[in-house]
Amino acid sequence: MGEPQTDMRGSSSHGHPHFTFGVIADIQYADKPDGLSGWKTMRYYSQSCLHLQEAITKWNAEDIRPTFVLQLGDIIDGCNKRGEKSEASLEMVLTMINTAKMPFHHIWGNHEFYNFTRDYLMDSKLNTTWLEDRRQDELDPRSEGSSDNKDYYAYHFSPHSKFRIIVIDTYDLSVLGRKETSDGHRKSLAFLDSSQYDFNVVPPVGTQGFHLLEFNGGLGKEQLAWLDDVLTYSDKNGERVIIAGHIPIHPKAKRSLCLAWNYGEILRTLQSHESVVCYFAGHDHSGGYYRDSHGIHHITMEGVIESPPGTNAFGTVFVYEDGLLLRGRGRVKDRFLPYQGKKEHCDVSMCQK
Repeated sequence: MGEPQTDMRGSSSHGHPHFTFGVIADIQYADKPDGLSGWKTMRYYSQSCLHLQEAITKWNAEDIRPTFVLQLGDIIDGCNKRGEKSEASLEMVLTMINTAKMPFHHIWGNHEFYNFTRDYLMDSKLNTTWLEDRRQDELDPRSEGSSDNKDYYAYHFSPHSKFRIIVIDTYDLSVLGRKETSDGHRKSLAFLDSSQYDFNVVPPVGTQGFHLLEFNGGLGKEQLAWLDDVLTYSDKNGERVIIAGHIPIHPKAKRSLCLAWNYGEILRTLQSHESVVCYFAGHDHSGGYYRDSHGIHHITMEGVIESPPGTNAFGTVFVYEDGLLLRGRGRVKDRFLPYQGKKEHCDVSMCQK
């Protein structure tokens, strides 16, 4: 399938959307000089909060104000832990987010777990499960929530009668964040053992196990069953579903080693439900896009942290009757994303890479 059209011909962007929402990924704030990462890419730490503030200012001023924002993870950089600045840096970013006139839904990435334990995150302001399935006009975006007893961080909400948003935990299977004595840690090791992994050996991209790396993770069986149940409900009730997680789940929607451990299982779950429209991810700072064989759009957002001065990386999604319109800022492209069964709005010749 590949790339969709980006000139917006054939979209319903001239009409009034059902609602809009913001999307942003990999802010990775740290009080440190700009410099090269281990991937030999430039990270603009001095710009990350400036970019976030610009995004919030734009969202607050939009004619149709976003109903919410999906913050796709890695809100602060892992280097904060080494400098014992994790809590101070997080509080600085959250103070800035408090100026937004809409709630942020926070997703957890690998850098959250470099800085904090899972237990800490469950009781922190980055736990937004309290936003699950409540009327948006009744929400106080500065309220704190606490987790229920699930061992993974995932929830869903409905901003409109025809749509549902699902936030998933792509570090449910992970060696990061959990106590080594916990069931979750043992299950993660068991998964890796069954896959014959070795963190000390990185196979070439495209070979078996190339993505089984410490900074990736996946969804456990319990969360997959929960996700399947929610999607079954949406199928039966005629809802369209937008899913968001930190790690890409399609090999063709990323440009690096960033891919969920059990991406095949996750993809099969999504592709077995007609309600699924798209999956938003971060993690791979270069961004990516792919429309799979079932018509599901996989959007990997470019990372704020690798956006130089004078650019940015965020977007606003306009939700229409026949598709989603992503209006990108800076490094993020504009895209019209038709729903399954609405492929006539995308010229086939323009949809190929």
